[in-house]
Amino acid sequence: MRSAPTKPDPPEEIMIGPELNFTPRGLYIGGEWQEAAEGGRLASINPSTGEHLGEVPAAARADVDRAVRAGRKAFESEWGRMPMRERAGYLERLADRLHAHRDELGLMDCVDSGNALAGMVGDVDWTVDTLRYFAGLVTEIKGETSSYGPRHLNFTRRQPYGVVAKINPFNHPLRFCAEKAAAALAAGNTVVVKGSEQAPLSSLRFAELCEGVLPPGVVNVVTGGADTGSAMVRHPLVERIGFVGSVETGRIIAREAAEGLKEVTLELGGKNPIIIFPDADPARAAKAAVKGMNMNRQGQSCSSTSRVFVHESLHGAVLDALVAEVEALPVGLPWEDGKEVGPIVSARQFERVTGFIASGREQGARLVTGGGRPADPALANGFFVSPTVFDRVDDSMRIAREEIFGPVMSVLTWSDYEDVLAKANALHYGLTAAIVTNDLDKAMETAERVEAGYVWINSTGRYIGVPYGGWKQSGAGREECFEELLSYTRIKNVNLRW
Repeated sequence: MRSAPTKPDPPEEIMIGPELNFTPRGLYIGGEWQEAAEGGRLASINPSTGEHLGEVPAAARADVDRAVRAGRKAFESEWGRMPMRERAGYLERLADRLHAHRDELGLMDCVDSGNALAGMVGDVDWTVDTLRYFAGLVTEIKGETSSYGPRHLNFTRRQPYGVVAKINPFNHPLRFCAEKAAAALAAGNTVVVKGSEQAPLSSLRFAELCEGVLPPGVVNVVTGGADTGSAMVRHPLVERIGFVGSVETGRIIAREAAEGLKEVTLELGGKNPIIIFPDADPARAAKAAVKGMNMNRQGQSCSSTSRVFVHESLHGAVLDALVAEVEALPVGLPWEDGKEVGPIVSARQFERVTGFIASGREQGARLVTGGGRPADPALANGFFVSPTVFDRVDDSMRIAREEIFGPVMSVLTWSDYEDVLAKANALHYGLTAAIVTNDLDKAMETAERVEAGYVWINSTGRYIGVPYGGWKQSGAGREECFEELLSYTRIKNVNLRW
């Protein structure tokens, strides 16, 4: 669990691995490293061992003000005026630098967040591809023209906002730090990024890698807690905000941003259904459900398919296959070869997850597998929870209604199509949904009627260039696509008569 800010001490070297150490240099503001104004620090804990890794600065309101003003200065003096292809060149060079450090960045996120090493290295690759994707799209930022008579021209221009605040969670630390800034930067904005409080190290390493690549002030990186994020949202020079995290925090940010009528993108939580139809192959359906659960992040993903709706005719076969898939997952220290399931990110989140498991038992669900710590004594000091499957889950239970953000799957049985669709749509979440069937008509009808922003049929996965985002309280706006790039611009209409 993260400690409260403490009195400042000299920066300490953090041991990431046998050949990788890291010394936080402060907050990255205006191309320079600066100490937190009030000397606050946050502890970084290795969730696999419970050991103290080191400390990072806790930015105060004055630090946020300096970061935003540095971003505004860079925007007005250079970045916002720069030809778009020149900006794209900067993003390409940043992608090259991140790619050159992919193994180091992946290991840093693996140790700091507890996610499997292969997935964290994959996050770096995704980030590199995203930077290049948006760099290649900059010339498509275009307006429209019209004419209402002789000697008259009406045209629109798309112009950047200025300074964009980006507030990120712990499950994709480096990826969200850099990827979520890509569209804003490509559109001509500068950014102030707040790294995750639970896994802050790679955000500061990302800032180091921006040195010598991007002009000073284009990217500013601060670390801190909720107060730091609030200061970013409320700052009068921040007119555009992007947040990834829980629904509860998203509501707070939306309320604070509303005071300044600021534009906000929110990518929030999910309690996502996977609906398995009677014609599905049980083994294939089980694989899809486990893959969709993102067990390589311990289920700590807003897109995880944690509600498994199985047709009653396949219940036994799918449950057996599901348990076999889950029990075959290699649990262990996430930097070890072949391990897929690491620890929960923090002691606080560990208590939350185990509390939900206890709730499932108390409310009458049948625990089929998992539900506790792994038996391996090497994992005893970490925040490990064995991948867990509950059967005989009723949709009124907490484990079926609330986002757990842990490796817990709930199996619910259905027989009536209209009933299962109603149950799938009953929650205030609407991020993703998955469908497993060979019936094309039923697949397309369900995709049309399910209330989610991102739907899979017979597969799970994400693709760059495809709009990602939620319905209902799972978010507002779309990311990872051309629409995201345009969302970081404002339309200006110009009427010309000559």
